[in-house]
Amino acid sequence: MNLDAIQQLYAYNAWADQKTIAGCESLTNEQFLQQVGGSFGSVRNTLAHIMDVEWLYLERWHGRSPSAFPKAENYANLSDMKKRWATIDSSMNEFLRGLTPETLARDTEFRNIKGNLYRHPLWQVMQHVVNHGTYHRGQVTTLLRQLGATPQASDLLAFYRERSAAAAS
Repeated sequence: MNLDAIQQLYAYNAWADQKTIAGCESLTNEQFLQQVGGSFGSVRNTLAHIMDVEWLYLERWHGRSPSAFPKAENYANLSDMKKRWATIDSSMNEFLRGLTPETLARDTEFRNIKGNLYRHPLWQVMQHVVNHGTYHRGQVTTLLRQLGATPQASDLLAFYRERSAAAAS
């Protein structure tokens, strides 16, 4: 995995997160919090999981191993979540700017929430985070449809098409 590819992957991830959030804008706060199903029950809880995993791995890449996730209840509404996510995105962008081919190739070591020690090349862990987000954004799409909302497309090819159209204009 080269530096340009990982940076594009993270540009996609941020774009897809924003598309998913935008799809949630039409929800009432009651719908946002409503227990609908899926892995985390509600749109809020599923979005919080995506966001908090991005935070968690960013912490791990800085040599810290948090022993717990923040509580989804910290985000009473979508606006609260968007503020927190903007802070995480800013930190992620700072981390991405500091990457080099050498740092991508080096092993990163961290403890998971249960305390188990893992070691992987940084690029593999970074790919995992994007893949994880994609999986759970798909769950948000399902929850939005169950609530009568219209999700926005967050596929990788939609990202490339949007980028190509913007470059052409």
